[in-house]
Amino acid sequence: MAAEVDPAVLAGDRALLARSSTADRVAAVLRTRISEGHLPPGGKLAEDVVAGALGVSRNTLREAFRLLTHEKLLVHELNRGVFVRVLTAADVADIYRVRRLVECSVIRGLGAAPYDLTGAADAVAEGGRAAAGERWGELGTADIHFHQALADLAGSARLTGLMTGVLAELRLAFHAMDDPRAFHEPYLDGNREILSALEAADPAKAELLLASYLDHAEAQLLRRYGLPAADGDGLR
Repeated sequence: MAAEVDPAVLAGDRALLARSSTADRVAAVLRTRISEGHLPPGGKLAEDVVAGALGVSRNTLREAFRLLTHEKLLVHELNRGVFVRVLTAADVADIYRVRRLVECSVIRGLGAAPYDLTGAADAVAEGGRAAAGERWGELGTADIHFHQALADLAGSARLTGLMTGVLAELRLAFHAMDDPRAFHEPYLDGNREILSALEAADPAKAELLLASYLDHAEAQLLRRYGLPAADGDGLR
C-alpha cells in the first residue's frame, strides 16, 4: 500500500498561495517539492490532505494535478487516486536525451564572455554547504539547481520552463539510488569543474565536461534500474 504524502511538507507553502490560489501556483509548489525530493515516487497525494495543507479548493487542486500529470510528474490511478510518478528505465533514458539536447546546446551557444554565472555559482556553494553538513538529499537539490542555472543561461523563458519539469522528473530518479552520498558527492566536483571552465570563458571545455558528466550519471541510474551500462561509475 502506497504511503500518503506527509501534509507537513506542504503546510509551509500555504502562505505562498494566500493571495491567489490558482492551479498554476499550486502546481508550481508541488513541482518544487518534487524537485527538492520531498515528495517521493509512489507517494499518494490524497485530495483532502493536500488541499487542506495548502488551503485551496479541491477543484483548484484537481486542475493542478492535471497539469502535473501532463508533465509526467504525477499519475492518476482509477479508483485509487493521484500518486507521484514512479519512473521507468525508458523514462530515465529519455530524460538524459533531453538534457543532452538542451544543456549541451545552451553551453555551445553561449556568446562572448563574461557570462552571468551567479545562479550556477550559488548552486555550487549550496552543494558545498550540504556536503560539509553531510546532508545528501540537499546536495541532490543543489545539483538540480546547478543544472537549472545552466539551462537559464540561454535566456529563454520557454526553455527554462521545459527544464524545470525535466529536472523535477530527474529528481524522481534520484530516489532509486541506495546510497545518496556515493551518488551525489562526485558530481559536486563535476559541477565545480564546469563552472570553472565557464568562468575561464571556455565553453567548449565546459560542454565536453558536461557531456561526459551526463553519460556517467545516466549509466549509473540505468544500472540501478536494471539495465547494463558500458561506462564505469563516477566521473572521469
